[in-house]
Amino acid sequence: MANVNAPMVGKLISVDVKVGDQVKQNDVVATIEAMKMFVKIYSPADGEVKEIKVAPGEVINPDTVIMVLE
Repeated sequence: MANVNAPMVGKLISVDVKVGDQVKQNDVVATIEAMKMFVKIYSPADGEVKEIKVAPGEVINPDTVIMVLE
């Protein structure tokens, strides 16, 4: 099991996967806007998306769990 965490403070712009999707390590799974830049968030491991914990539009802090992979 692995968590996908926010790397910095920002507004979640998009979640590019859905529950049940299979992802590979380094796949783009979400995008945040921070300091007027769009920052891609990558999967830390291969796995299946089990849970998405935040929704687009939410402001997230560093280490906020965005989703859970299994």
